[in-house]
Amino acid sequence: MKPYQNIKIQDCGEPLVAIPLEKFAVETPHAYQKLGAPYHLSLVNSPYYLRSSVLDCLLTAQLQLQKNYPNWKILIFDAYRPVEVQQFMVDYSFNQLLKERGLNLDHLSAEQHQLILTEVYQFWASPSLDPATPPPHSTGAALDITLVNDIGTVLNMGSEIDEISPRSYPNYFQNSSDPTEQSYHQNRQILSEVMKTAGFQQHPNEWWHFSWGDQLWAWLTNQQQNQTPIIAKYGRYLS
Repeated sequence: MKPYQNIKIQDCGEPLVAIPLEKFAVETPHAYQKLGAPYHLSLVNSPYYLRSSVLDCLLTAQLQLQKNYPNWKILIFDAYRPVEVQQFMVDYSFNQLLKERGLNLDHLSAEQHQLILTEVYQFWASPSLDPATPPPHSTGAALDITLVNDIGTVLNMGSEIDEISPRSYPNYFQNSSDPTEQSYHQNRQILSEVMKTAGFQQHPNEWWHFSWGDQLWAWLTNQQQNQTPIIAKYGRYLS
């Protein structure tokens, strides 16, 4: 269990609402849909949904971004993710690591299997059906994003979204003396600052992942303040 999963949830009952994609940049077709992820098992047959207050915060972040960088846009890579899709992507990521390393599932020892699964779970939440430990994206309160500049170019952040490696840590390039790597860090900082200004918290291991109102958001917020601990506003969205 991850530390944030000990946070109590009291779901406020907000609905999932469609993200107005015309206000943002978006990847089409969606990366997980191209892989065959089972969105059809959910009544909300699309990743481009968020809880209504989370969407309000995202719109605020977009406005702040454009004050600082006119005509730039937040690119929404992923948002709501049914647990079935979470399971699909955990399995896919596990198999991709096996493929990259030339390993065969049938020949793995129990220890090797667990080590690789632990590596996957550094970046992917467990596809839990337990109401007390929902995957963040399955609450409708988390999203994966990057930035597009005023000429429509996706900013280079130094690693791909969903890359399972230390390069995905938000501050990985912070102390680099290489000018190119410093530019990656600066791009990540622009993204992080505009989202935090709107109230989001950033995943400690993923430069692209932000949340508002879920367990991870509450846990990170509680680490940063000496006030009465807050609880999560959103549990798993049951569509």
